[in-house]
Amino acid sequence: MSQHRSVLRTARRDPVMIGAVLWTLAGCVALFALSGRSNAQVQAFWFFQPPLDALLALSSWQVARRATGALRRFWLVMTFVGALVAVGDTVQLVTALAGQNQWSTAGGPVQTICFTVAVAALIIAMLAHPMPGRTRREQVAFWLDSATVLVGGAVVAWCFAVGPDDVLNTMVTGAVILTSGFAAVKLVLSGNAPMHKAVAVPLLASAVVNAIGVFVSPGADGPMPAHVYAIRFLPSLLIAMGPRLQELLARFDEKAAFGARRQKSYSLLPYGSIAVAFTAVLTVIPEGPHARLWGAVTGLGLIFALVVCRQLAAFHDNRRLIDQLDATLADLREHEARLRHQAQSDGLTGLANRTCFHEEVAAALATPTGSGLTTVMIIDLDGFKAVNDTLGHAAGDALLAGVADRLRVSVRTGDLVARLGGDEFAVLLRDCGTAGASQTADRILLELASPIPYEDTVVRANASIGIASAEPGDDAGSLLRSADLAMYAAKHAGKGSWKCYNPAALL
Repeated sequence: MSQHRSVLRTARRDPVMIGAVLWTLAGCVALFALSGRSNAQVQAFWFFQPPLDALLALSSWQVARRATGALRRFWLVMTFVGALVAVGDTVQLVTALAGQNQWSTAGGPVQTICFTVAVAALIIAMLAHPMPGRTRREQVAFWLDSATVLVGGAVVAWCFAVGPDDVLNTMVTGAVILTSGFAAVKLVLSGNAPMHKAVAVPLLASAVVNAIGVFVSPGADGPMPAHVYAIRFLPSLLIAMGPRLQELLARFDEKAAFGARRQKSYSLLPYGSIAVAFTAVLTVIPEGPHARLWGAVTGLGLIFALVVCRQLAAFHDNRRLIDQLDATLADLREHEARLRHQAQSDGLTGLANRTCFHEEVAAALATPTGSGLTTVMIIDLDGFKAVNDTLGHAAGDALLAGVADRLRVSVRTGDLVARLGGDEFAVLLRDCGTAGASQTADRILLELASPIPYEDTVVRANASIGIASAEPGDDAGSLLRSADLAMYAAKHAGKGSWKCYNPAALL
């Protein structure tokens, strides 16, 4: 941002910019000094045009030399536009200097042809400029928005800016209005505009001033006030300033000057076109049925049709976005479930981890079911370190995974098996007392008696099991400590045994 401020400060000190502004001021002074002499005003109007046209062409060429790809093509077209307009305005200057009783700013045949070709080339360049990242439906929506604005400009021109006895002026006026509207739409809606946003400001301002210049004296059939000529002359400076500013930006930082910007997801311009066209129709209604009214009504109907088509495209886009959102939410839910599983499970065995087991025990104690009995088992493998030391950690991992499988098949469906860490496992038995837990312990020891295959050999797991059933007032921590004490008692008694926690034995 600070770099862009530096460039703007440089632009204010740029001798070419200063010269263009002074040249324009001189032209405006001349137009006011010649008030009441319309023929001389028209001659002055065309006299000050060609240098500004030449600045447009030269600056566009300098920008094109620094650009590449589609950006270069666009600025080459701008160079052609500037050169062609300069030729047309120069021919018109010669014609105006030899003319008599002139008052209109409309050009002659040569200037009109040059201007029309230049406008057509500019529109083609805008249409051909790529819009990366947009689907075909989004591009259609963009075209519909653009067409809506163009028709709105045509309606306004038809109602207010068209002189009934000046067909040539009508054509030129319509072209200016349509081109200005289209340029505004392109710059506002496009996320890949071929110029920096600072450059778009004078270009958009030229479109606004151009429209004002047309409407300040609609349908004039004689000499006009000096300010009308001045207003119609000012856009030439604004249009030339844009490419010159782009040239300065490209000299300073090419990447920033031609960098793509985020496209706007919507535009209010089509709705503005409806409002403007509707206002135009209301304005000409009091004149009664005539060509202006019917033309305006036809244009308004076309705008409504375009907006309806745009809304249908938007509905399809919204439906696609909703489908994408549903898919994204499903992916997020799946990702969330995967993360939750990873946070609550052991990576090696897939069993619940210590945190998850502790939470489930606390929940079982808080909301007992059935008989209300909650029992936990602590299972510690005997000789696991020896397997790791003799066969390696891969064998130890195979042993742990095999033990996890044996535990799963030994418990009931509603029971929870967990690996607390290392070679220590646990089982939560819901709605189960000491007698049922003892039967489960016997099944576990029986399953563990079978060897677990590992590569070309087998590994075996003996275990010591401690059992504790919840007493009134027990919490998860105290219940696990009780099962732990029972496990150490079983380990002390001998390999492959189980013990139930008996508080009386500690007295």
